[in-house]
Formats: sequence, C-alpha cells, structure tokens
Amino acid sequence: METVISTPVSLTPTAVAEVKRLMNEPGFNTEEYLRVGVKGGGCSGMSYVLGFDKKEADDEIYDIEGISVLLKKTHGIYLFGMQVDYQSGLNARGFVFNNPNASTTCGCGSSFGV
Repeated sequence: METVISTPVSLTPTAVAEVKRLMNEPGFNTEEYLRVGVKGGGCSGMSYVLGFDKKEADDEIYDIEGISVLLKKTHGIYLFGMQVDYQSGLNARGFVFNNPNASTTCGCGSSFGV
C-alpha cells in the first residue's frame, strides 16, 4: 500500500507556467526552491510569502506539477487548501492567493486574517 501525501497548496496552470518561466530565466539560482508561506504583518494581520529560497531545516518539500515547493510545517494550518493563481490581464497582473482559511482579506489580496 502506497501513502500519498497531498500538498497543502495548489498552483493553477497559469501559475505553474509563470513559475517555470521565472526558473528558466538566465542567472536563476538552481539551488533555490519556490517558497510559499506566511508572515506576520499586512493590513489584515498576516501576509503571504511567495518567492525563491534555499531549503531550511524545518521545511517540507512538495512536488507540484514538477516544481519543488518549500513550506514550513507550521504554516500548513494557514495555507491548507490554498490555490495560487497567476493573472496577466490589464486590470490585474501577478500572483493571486485564493485561501479558504482566510476569515478576512485586504483589498490588495496579499494579506489575510484567520
């Protein structure tokens, strides 16, 4: 019997394409992984973290569509079920966080409350 561990977060196809595009840029540090997390601050209490980073001792690594994603184990309660999207329209451009755990969000969409 095989145990399958589901990833706490998911990436939409457009987010996957944008992350892979960034990873294929000249000079990309191949020792870094995509980090998804949270930190205190922001207008609603907590802010999202999304960027490339080196693995730390308390990180878990998940494979999402061929992308190695780092998450702190303690962030899972805030991020479980969250979907990261990438929008490239005229009115909105960039990564968007759709978090079912957020009780409040701010207008910019980059911070939330629980």
